[in-house]
Amino acid sequence: MSTAMIWLLLFIVVALALLIAALTKTKFTVQKISVIGIMAALSFVAYEFFRIPNVLGTGSSFHLGNTFTALTALLLDGVSGGLAGAIGLALADIMAGDPGYAVTTFILKFIIGLVCGGVAHRIIHLRSFPTGSKLKYIGAVTVSAFSGLLVNVFTDPFIGYFRNRYIFGQPAEFVSVVTKISSGVTLVNSLLSTVCAVLLYLALRPALEKAHLLPKE
Repeated sequence: MSTAMIWLLLFIVVALALLIAALTKTKFTVQKISVIGIMAALSFVAYEFFRIPNVLGTGSSFHLGNTFTALTALLLDGVSGGLAGAIGLALADIMAGDPGYAVTTFILKFIIGLVCGGVAHRIIHLRSFPTGSKLKYIGAVTVSAFSGLLVNVFTDPFIGYFRNRYIFGQPAEFVSVVTKISSGVTLVNSLLSTVCAVLLYLALRPALEKAHLLPKE
């Protein structure tokens, strides 16, 4: 697939993300945009400087970039979380000269944010969840964070297969092997990112609430 076509796909993906934001009536205040920008930057830093790249020559990496996708979704909402991770990690791919990866990265991280936010705020109602029982509260935060990251364990290899096969034109047998390895890498990333997201949420939520930087339930 030509580079121009890849950039066109990326533009379409971004446009669809913004359409979803409009359809879900997500409101963007100056404070929320600032938090999204900070989290996107942290996603970029976590990926660029805290990772083991190209595991077994598959192009997959051990990294903590997804931490801030889930964290933003828990603190704000699913669309904001998805945008934070999608922007930060897609930018990392673009700067590495991999716009083809950027297309699928944007999609995958946006999905993580949507699922985490949906579970946290529409099912568990995390902002109003009682904190009297520490164990139940930590369990609710963990389920919320891991929900989107667990979905990513399945969507990452699935979408990655089509990217490698049809965008990069790699042989089917090689792509199958890469997909199996990336599944294991993604699972490890998801578990590590869940732990980090939960710890950061528990530490940051009280301070951000006092600063009136979090939306109300």
